Amino acid sequence: MTILEQLDQDFKEAMKAKDEVTISTLRLARTALKNRQIEVQRVLTNEEVVAVLKTMIKQYQDAISDFTNAGRQDLVERQQKEIDILAAYLPPSLPPEEVERLVREALVAADVKEVGKAMGVAMKAVAGRADGNDVRRIVERLLAG
Repeated sequence: MTILEQLDQDFKEAMKAKDEVTISTLRLARTALKNRQIEVQRVLTNEEVVAVLKTMIKQYQDAISDFTNAGRQDLVERQQKEIDILAAYLPPSLPPEEVERLVREALVAADVKEVGKAMGVAMKAVAGRADGNDVRRIVERLLAG
């Protein structure tokens, strides 16, 4: 079952259960995915779905910091619930040792010495299964050492 199919099935179950937070979160996700599908004019791959969901999660995390600064704990909690709902559709993250191994292999194979080019190679190697900030720290450490 693809991520899109699972998301649609979970949306229907949330509708039956009248789970308002899940309904609204999945409705927004379905809309974002539909818009992306219209942009590319084809059915999205699982990797593209993950990219859209990660973008949404990043936006929610930014909103959490804004809500925290504004003292709106109720909105912080809601955004965190929405992040948790969307994160359930993401593939599991790689352990740090595995990320470092993949990055090291990619850098050796590509023979790059600049951080910008190295990041491109490294991010392709981990294929969205690791946080970009973590990958950047590993790349910088490997290039420095």
